[in-house]
Amino acid sequence: MRLGAHISTAGGAYRSFPRAKEAGCDSFLIFTKSNRQWAAKPLTDDDVAAYKNAVTEYADLHPVSVHASYLINLASPDPVLWEKSYQALKDEVERAAALGVDLITFHPGSYMDSSEAEGLAAIARGLRRLVEETADTAPTTVICLETMAGQGTNLGGKFEHLAAIIEGAGGSERLGVCFDTCHVFAAGYDIRTPEAYAATMAEFDRVVGLERICCFHFNDSKHDLGTGKDRHEHIGRGQIGLEGFANFINDPRWADKCAHLETPPTEDGEDGVSIDMNLANLAALRELIIN
Repeated sequence: MRLGAHISTAGGAYRSFPRAKEAGCDSFLIFTKSNRQWAAKPLTDDDVAAYKNAVTEYADLHPVSVHASYLINLASPDPVLWEKSYQALKDEVERAAALGVDLITFHPGSYMDSSEAEGLAAIARGLRRLVEETADTAPTTVICLETMAGQGTNLGGKFEHLAAIIEGAGGSERLGVCFDTCHVFAAGYDIRTPEAYAATMAEFDRVVGLERICCFHFNDSKHDLGTGKDRHEHIGRGQIGLEGFANFINDPRWADKCAHLETPPTEDGEDGVSIDMNLANLAALRELIIN
């Protein structure tokens, strides 16, 4: 398994490569634009060239995955917001493709004042259209639904949600899943022991299909199983614990997949000196590997 973290792209996406190297990554996750804004400055030819030069220079850092904006809500019952979300996700997919990135993850969305069924259908409708409209502009980019914590009207907290969306969208090979450990645990799926992990993965395989898992987000959980609370914690410090992550790390089915941290990159130590938590978390994960 190729391990990494969410890495800043401040100053240009190409700058994420040396930062990822310094953080001890094998692979990493980026935003190609602000995750809290709709608008994005178009990528220029120079932007793309600089990024692709970095890909060549740091050939050992792969794959790179993109996370789409948090504002996108393809489950929205508001037709104006739905279309705005769709166009934003399409732009995100095409930006990733322009850089040569084959994985992009997004949050399925919230059905708000409609219903679960209507929300799932709205996401599926958007993804079916997106796969069709980006067939030429992003033919190899896989669009991944992220597993969610199940809070409120947010969709993606049940494996059945993911299956319904993928089926409703036509089942394209360009549709995948990003498996977030904190979110799945918060949604009520236990992964802490080998037995619980095996049962959860068997359930995912039955409902969705393990072949749909393209990447992982590795985050421990501040809150307990099934609380529906999305609060990330550093590896081994939360309610999942080290054994839970050892289950993933040592599963040969994920040997060629990437897993990225979404925890704060630094924290203050007792002496006031900043600690690089990406290095610490990645070291904790690598210590779990059984040779």
